[in-house]
Amino acid sequence: MVHYFDEARVQQLLSVPELLQGMREALVALTLGQVVQPLRMVMPIGEASHDGLLFLKPAQLGDALSTKLITLVPGNAQKGLPTLLSTIVLMDPATGQTLAVMEGNTITAMRTAAASAVAADALVPRTPQVLAMLGSGVLARSHAQMLRAVREVSEIRVWSPNAANAQQCAHDIGGVACASAEEAVRGADIVCTVTNASEPVLQGAWLKPGAFVAAVGAPRPTWRELDDAAMQHWVVADQREAAEKESGDVMLSGAHVAAEIGEVLCGRVAAPPLGTTIIFKSLGQAVEDTVAARLVYRAALAEGARP
Repeated sequence: MVHYFDEARVQQLLSVPELLQGMREALVALTLGQVVQPLRMVMPIGEASHDGLLFLKPAQLGDALSTKLITLVPGNAQKGLPTLLSTIVLMDPATGQTLAVMEGNTITAMRTAAASAVAADALVPRTPQVLAMLGSGVLARSHAQMLRAVREVSEIRVWSPNAANAQQCAHDIGGVACASAEEAVRGADIVCTVTNASEPVLQGAWLKPGAFVAAVGAPRPTWRELDDAAMQHWVVADQREAAEKESGDVMLSGAHVAAEIGEVLCGRVAAPPLGTTIIFKSLGQAVEDTVAARLVYRAALAEGARP
């Protein structure tokens, strides 16, 4: 039987503590070479202008094999539709049989934020943190939830090019809307860039010494969220190869990737000294989807596989 899980069911089954632990294990396994995972395939889609993109992201870790299909269509915003849509297919690697099909937006949002939270947990002091959110979509909301799971957050500031969206997001996550990105970032301990921007929205000159930046958007070689000054700091990536071949923030700035976060988590690379400004460049690894999908599937089995 192939099980189907819609977004509501995924939300019911996905445990935050288990997801955080799963992301730690997945990022270490990626560094240790225990994951089979090619770089994502990207194909332009659309009727005439081909302004959309289709991403295909497969990975296997142990007894879990999945692939995620993602469409990114910026024009959907004008149609009242999500700009990002995704579906995950979980398979048995021993037989190739499909075990489950899941709507993937919740998993994408939660595992992305969980990876950022795992990196912050390893690299950010255990003191109350001021959080700045550049972006006001689903990733801003999931990052607020996940970062609160690993650190006390004393304040959240939200900026978006759309002031109404910033106000709504700030209301939803218990934050305050800011009129400019600079206003949000100045003095913040943790900065999350979770936008669809293709040009920098964060300037390094705004960052306080010792800030931690979760650079989540701009997953294409020509797209950027951070300027050159920001990228001159200590850069840690979810995967070095992906950062060097897929990230415009890294490629166009000529930044050096000092480490993978998995190397820090397993002790291969020491965390930088306190007071170091850190950029965590997250490309969203396919193994993160695989691990999250396996957690959902196992939780359903524990309940008797109710769809």
